[in-house]
Amino acid sequence: MRPLLVSCSDISGGAARATWRLHRALVAQGIASHLYVAAKQSDDWRTQGPAGKAGRLLARMRPYAGSATMRLQRTENPTLHSPALLPSQMRARLSAGAADVVNLHWVCGEMVSVEDIGRITKPVVWTLHDMWAFCGAEHYAQDGDGVRWRQGYEKDNRGPGHGGLDIDRWVWRRKRKAWKRPFHIVTPSRWLADCARGSALMHDWPVTVMPNALDTNTFKPLPKNLAREILGLPQEPRLVLFGAIGGGRDPRKGWDLLQPALTQVAGRVPNVHGVIFGQGEPQHPLQLGLPLHWMGHLHDDTTIALLYSAADVMVVPSRQEAFGQTASEAQACGCPVVAFNVTGLPDVVEHGTTGYLAEAYSSEDLAKGIAWVLEDAERRAQLGGQARERAVRLWSPEVVVPQYLEVYQAAIDAQASPASG
Repeated sequence: MRPLLVSCSDISGGAARATWRLHRALVAQGIASHLYVAAKQSDDWRTQGPAGKAGRLLARMRPYAGSATMRLQRTENPTLHSPALLPSQMRARLSAGAADVVNLHWVCGEMVSVEDIGRITKPVVWTLHDMWAFCGAEHYAQDGDGVRWRQGYEKDNRGPGHGGLDIDRWVWRRKRKAWKRPFHIVTPSRWLADCARGSALMHDWPVTVMPNALDTNTFKPLPKNLAREILGLPQEPRLVLFGAIGGGRDPRKGWDLLQPALTQVAGRVPNVHGVIFGQGEPQHPLQLGLPLHWMGHLHDDTTIALLYSAADVMVVPSRQEAFGQTASEAQACGCPVVAFNVTGLPDVVEHGTTGYLAEAYSSEDLAKGIAWVLEDAERRAQLGGQARERAVRLWSPEVVVPQYLEVYQAAIDAQASPASG
């Protein structure tokens, strides 16, 4: 089996890290996996990117064309939008070579056009890390009976507050025209699978749910006192960990819902501190009623695993998550997780067993869950042990890789069958 994985980046961003981890897991199990990216940052010889200075410069410039195009549309949806309009050499590169199957991952940022995706001649498996593949240009969208990605993007069903050119409709119609054969879709959560199956674009495509692979030998519990000493964190307080990449710019991440929850926890649980990773301390730090420790950007898995081991609870207050990779990482390190009972997070957190799933978007219930974990040391230890056991059982490479190989083979067999022609 020779899969070619395709991602905008190899190690920068959550979707890229998920792709990289799958690639490394395949290689570790003797699979001849290769990875093609638009921005290479690793030194892995099996990973290829644009050749030469000119090729790398062009790859860096391409996203600006997408951003400029999106300015022609006005929308109240603040999430990233990708028109995927620029032609490239990707189609020829992906169709040629020795690969048996092409596994697309997050391929936006003008890495490849909608039309070039449809021209790939190899069997295609597409692992979704957000909703873009079955939406218009948007990467995340609201759900409901009347949403456009379920009904189809028509002239008369734009939402209020939308104006200018309807780029979302234009992109969706290009997808419908260019993707003439179904790809094998993989989603990391049941929620995202249900969205794909319920979409106007992919309702009759094969969809398989498989979690993101996680190296549970790297993400593992470490002695809490040692982890805190190495990271310079205090030994005595109970530590609440959360990520703040981008601060409050992305409402999908629920930063506005977390702040009042932390203030409530500070008034309810004695000697509790907050630990923030993903950004450094701002000029005007938040005043939430509890001391805050700013860890900045952490780039290596070993340090991130130390941080999870140092914490007593991890909070993921997202409104939407395709999976929730920080939640899976934390649990693999024996750290219970508190999150909302929405989208992909119920696949990651088992309520009452590995953490707490709060009522959707309720800061009060989020605070209740955090306090529930912190107030009882014996319960917290039990949750952490169960979280670790579940992580190894569900997300370790030895479990996930065989599932991928089965889907790869199904895609190869489907294209080779007479009915596929």
